[in-house]
Amino acid sequence: MGEKQRILIVEDDREIGTLIEGLLNREGFAAELSRSGAEMDRALATRAADLIVLDLMLPGEDGLSICRRLRARGNLPILMLTAKKDDIDRIIGLELGADDYLGKPFNPRELVARIRAVLRRTAPAPKSPSDLGEKLRFADFIFDIDAHRLFRDGAEIELSTGDYDILAALVRHPQRVLSRDQLMDLIKGRSWEAFDRSIDVALSRLRRKIESEPTQPVLIKTVRNAGYMLAVPVERV
Repeated sequence: MGEKQRILIVEDDREIGTLIEGLLNREGFAAELSRSGAEMDRALATRAADLIVLDLMLPGEDGLSICRRLRARGNLPILMLTAKKDDIDRIIGLELGADDYLGKPFNPRELVARIRAVLRRTAPAPKSPSDLGEKLRFADFIFDIDAHRLFRDGAEIELSTGDYDILAALVRHPQRVLSRDQLMDLIKGRSWEAFDRSIDVALSRLRRKIESEPTQPVLIKTVRNAGYMLAVPVERV
């Protein structure tokens, strides 16, 4: 058997945190509880985690600040826990790079399912001969599919796992309109809810990284009542 995947839970409510920790350990993960951002930092300094379950409301540094910090350092998967009515904070969390969210109170089975979905989606894909070293050019960007890296004029642009998934779907179907449903199907493993606008938020975040004028996009265009399209041609490098 392989090593258990390590899940770090950042939750200041000891009862909720202990329940999640016990649940995930029973499901075959190596779960560990931290009660603040400082405790999380100490835990990560000793051993890397495979995913963070991050509560929004924390003493001292809140979940949004921690999410921003983690995303600035890399692509560690983050599942954010929010109150059911915190729509604004949920959207901000997704804009900051959280990979998924779940509102409290939640069904324990749904939490486990979402964690597994995020881990599947962020795991390195098995390499096939057709994918090895695949690099695609669009506009003045080079997109290294295999390495999950994006470059513009030699400078790397940091991509979250959500950014990568959406961009990969678009560059593999250039100059073709993709509806939200089609994008959801192409981004396998992502837990999108019916009529959820999270995919719009994710696209907006990606535009801010690659468009010169995000409010007037020329690369990723919105086609009214139809979906989204990468509006430039793509070629193999």
